Amino acid sequence: MKIGIIGLGRMGGNIARRLMRGGHIVVGYDRGQQAVDDVVKDGMIAATGLEDMSAKLDTPAIYWVMLPAGDPTDQTIQALCQHARPGDVIIDGGNTFYRDDIRRAKDLTEKGISYIDVGTSGGVWGLERGYCMMIGGPKDAVDALDPIFETLAPGLGTIPRTPGRMAQEGEDPRAEKGYIHTGPAGSGHFVKMVHNGIEYGLMQAYAEGFDVLKGKNSDKLSEDERFDLNLTDIAEVWRRGSVISSWLLDLCAQQLAKDMDLSKFTGSVADSGEGHWTIEAAMEEAVPAHVLTAALFARYRSRVEHTFGDKLLSAMRFGFGGHVEMPQ
Repeated sequence: MKIGIIGLGRMGGNIARRLMRGGHIVVGYDRGQQAVDDVVKDGMIAATGLEDMSAKLDTPAIYWVMLPAGDPTDQTIQALCQHARPGDVIIDGGNTFYRDDIRRAKDLTEKGISYIDVGTSGGVWGLERGYCMMIGGPKDAVDALDPIFETLAPGLGTIPRTPGRMAQEGEDPRAEKGYIHTGPAGSGHFVKMVHNGIEYGLMQAYAEGFDVLKGKNSDKLSEDERFDLNLTDIAEVWRRGSVISSWLLDLCAQQLAKDMDLSKFTGSVADSGEGHWTIEAAMEEAVPAHVLTAALFARYRSRVEHTFGDKLLSAMRFGFGGHVEMPQ
């Protein structure tokens, strides 16, 4: 298939590369010429702007927007409407607030344009590992784009299949490949939003646990109760057969192996919005979310004072997404 990608940053550029590796044709545009040049080397067709991209795409055209949530994405989609034609598809693969998706879908439907929101997880590793995708939008439009999503997804891989799965009617067989159609517009980003809220909680648990381990050698304790624990070894052994093994733990182990003190990280931990939105949704639904709320507030606190656990949070964010710390 032929697809236009607007935004060729860490994830947008690698999405373009993975699609081209799968045999798709990509027309790409980014305001930064270097980002365009980097992906052109891998076979992408460059567009000088949205109008040029529209001229180089097939009919109906497929546009994938991979930009920061909020105004950058809104303005780009509004600009695309000047070039898109009835039957075209606009995909937002960023971390948009789901209510913005609902609003956009209504506006674009009136113009005969399909709007699809794709909650995309995979970070800087997605090029090789594939992207986990949670897709909202009209079923016929989502199904028509299945070759794109299947190429981007991890596939079955080596993960053991879940016993008893598909025993109930209505389960999406694509879930085993790493992507699903979640429902109408907005539902994809809503599921990804909660996914990121959970991610905050998991990361905070690792950070606090390793902080306790490191603190066991504190001079606040009596000498016979102090342990000088090797955090690199602990992270590694927990990866092997432990019930708390995970990709996040893998990232902890990688960063600790490089530098057990995590000296290149200050521990000022940013939040990209999804954690905040998840807590808002929990309050609206009257659902207790103690761990997720505490994890969000811990990030706010990290910008005032820093702990070793905060450094590990920063290290994990850098590991999976290439996120750099907030300027001090």
